[in-house]
Amino acid sequence: MLSRIAESLYWIGRYVERAEDTARILDVHLHQMLADPWVAEDAACRSLLSVMGAPVPDGPLSGARVVALLGLDATNPSSVAGALAAARENARGARETVSSEMWECLNSTWLGLPDARQRVEQQGVHAFFGWVRERCAVLAGLADATMSRDEGWLFLVLGRSVERVDMSARLLSTHVRAGGSIPSWLTLLRSCGAWETFLRAYRGSLDDRHAAEFLLLDRLFPRSVFAALSTAESCLAELAPGPGRAGVATDAQRILGRSRTNLEFRGADELLDDLAGVLDGLERTCSQVNDAVSRRYFRATSAVSWVSEAVA
Repeated sequence: MLSRIAESLYWIGRYVERAEDTARILDVHLHQMLADPWVAEDAACRSLLSVMGAPVPDGPLSGARVVALLGLDATNPSSVAGALAAARENARGARETVSSEMWECLNSTWLGLPDARQRVEQQGVHAFFGWVRERCAVLAGLADATMSRDEGWLFLVLGRSVERVDMSARLLSTHVRAGGSIPSWLTLLRSCGAWETFLRAYRGSLDDRHAAEFLLLDRLFPRSVFAALSTAESCLAELAPGPGRAGVATDAQRILGRSRTNLEFRGADELLDDLAGVLDGLERTCSQVNDAVSRRYFRATSAVSWVSEAVA
């Protein structure tokens, strides 16, 4: 597979997951401000921008301004609208690889963004976030149903899994930055679409330890951090040659393996005691894995320049 196509599929996976998870995080943030009338709106907005790695503008901040920056700004690839536009642009460059249904879904989503922005004014931001989650779910279903399980699929799932780990860590960071009160673990579970599954797994017993264990360590829930790390590892194992006699083949596998092991062999109580450090480590892992994957599979080569030879 051409590195250009592999890179486009990888970033389609990342950008679509980024759009969905950013919508989830913003929804949690707004819920936090509505649920606690005593929360300082400016401080909460600055904390959210810091968690998302976005520059903090000068002047007072409000929820509406944060939604404009992280939700509706099409020029910012870290915003919901910007991520969807970037995913569509990458799909346009890989039309020979993605299915026509996937392309139509991304294209219609991009074309529907102006109407979605109008719905923000009419129905509120929660309707917009719900629309984004629905469109991203449709695309994930189409990819699952129409793509062959070849290298293209592996790069798409790899990008989605790496982004899911990063965004899940940022979502949980909103809980840590708020002092562990609001958003509550219940709100975080609902924002991940994990509430009903959590209730079945733990028989309705909700406490901090069980919620953290489920979102970080559960092997069966696909949005847990451990499950996403394991999926990314499996993709790299299939993309890389055999490990040979010593260790694994790539730097990305080593980085992911260390991070997964650090989670797998720590108890839930231990994770809760150092939750902020664990989440910061996961964000660094995602950045390092992205660099390692780019170096190995997407390395750009310089153009060949032809030099005319003098005739003797």
